[in-house]
Amino acid sequence: MNEIFYSFEIKYQLKNKKMLKGSIQFYTILLIAVTLSFSACKNTPTEVDPPNIEVVEDQLEWTKDKVIYEVNLRQYSESGSFNDFTADLPRLKDIGVDILWFMPIHPISKAKRKGTLGSYYAVADYKDVNPEHGTKADFKALVDKAHEMGMYVIIDWVPNHSGWDHKWITEHPEYYTKNDKGEIIDPIEPATGKSWGWTDVADLNYDNQEMRAAMIDAMRFWITDFDIDGYRCDVAHGVPQDFWIACIDSLKATDPEIFMLAEAEIPRLRNSAGFETTYAWNFKNVINAIGEGTMNGDSIDVYLQKDRADYKKGYHMYFTTNHDENAWEGTVFERLGDGHKALAVLASTFDGMPLLYSGQESAMNKRLKFFEKDPIEWGDYVYTDFYKTLFSLKKANQALWNGGYGGEPIKIKTGNPNTYAYVREKNGDKVVVILNLSKEEQAITLSGNDFAGDYTDIFMKQKKTVADGEKMTLAPWQYTVLSNK
Repeated sequence: MNEIFYSFEIKYQLKNKKMLKGSIQFYTILLIAVTLSFSACKNTPTEVDPPNIEVVEDQLEWTKDKVIYEVNLRQYSESGSFNDFTADLPRLKDIGVDILWFMPIHPISKAKRKGTLGSYYAVADYKDVNPEHGTKADFKALVDKAHEMGMYVIIDWVPNHSGWDHKWITEHPEYYTKNDKGEIIDPIEPATGKSWGWTDVADLNYDNQEMRAAMIDAMRFWITDFDIDGYRCDVAHGVPQDFWIACIDSLKATDPEIFMLAEAEIPRLRNSAGFETTYAWNFKNVINAIGEGTMNGDSIDVYLQKDRADYKKGYHMYFTTNHDENAWEGTVFERLGDGHKALAVLASTFDGMPLLYSGQESAMNKRLKFFEKDPIEWGDYVYTDFYKTLFSLKKANQALWNGGYGGEPIKIKTGNPNTYAYVREKNGDKVVVILNLSKEEQAITLSGNDFAGDYTDIFMKQKKTVADGEKMTLAPWQYTVLSNK
């Protein structure tokens, strides 16, 4: 769903709800305010050391070195079919993609739909597939082929609301939130009491225990009957935590290896609700601001200090774009400008799981329409080698593994806040990342933590030795990634 609301949990409850149905971007505002104290004068070499806090290794072993790819199936090909996507699996495997996250594959409600085709997130039946994509047998064949190739499949799940055509609307109206007139309503923003504008969906009522049981049953169905490997849960913060605890316990009882990704940035969902991975919207907001020139490297330190204080388990999914960013905020070229590749390096080498969105490997430079057919223009896959280089290193070098399986990013001082450098190390494996976060040439002096040594520059494919006190001049938006193996 559109993600303009998701950074701070509102501290009051909506009447007749056990859980809050919205949030605001308080953390982002706070982050910007604090960061301004560091970046008001961008040439002042003031640097802040982020805390060195070890991430708890409480995560699925199989996810430790994985890369996730968001599949916008409607726009992926002219047909938008499961079968045509299946034929493209070898190409994605070659790039280094491991986990395929499919935007909702379910039938889309026709009642109150937006546009010609409607939103993927207006689900008409939780136990069926959208005929736009093919049949259940086609989807099962896709999952089987992916597994045969060593890949994993997760599907987008929409628990916060259903489409208006869903059979629950007529068979179980008690499953939905109602107004004072007894009418089923679309989701409401708690802060204002007004609609979010998601008028094509009906708000589910989590006070109803039968609805909760039916939701868990539907989620178990795709595990038992289709052998999927997990879920990306839409608006996960809008659903009560006690539901998630019961739900994830049930799913794990069915398959202990199920991967759970929350579309939320709420610490409790990782710390105590059972999600392994959450979004990194605050990180995305920082890199957007870096791309615009209103934040710099010090902003990353501020982000890390807050993030490390909040999260005790799991790790983030880092990205420069996804379906919401692309459709509603702009392409990476619009938002990040010439810095899009340097910031993609940052997102791909930090301490979480990197995300690649459909079309990124082909430098897609258009906003895909959300409610209409608007196929990706694939071109010549110009960034394939760029992402393949990053993702190959992630698998080869333990320092870049996800969460606690990898090394904590430890800052290397550069003496220049318009740049950022860090080292990650795990079990003798080491990676050094050096970034110019500006459109101008920058001079730096590397110093501080244990980064000195002999490396290979993974993009230049050259040997390089770096030493404490080494001086460098970085070209605009230059990115350098060094590996000791």
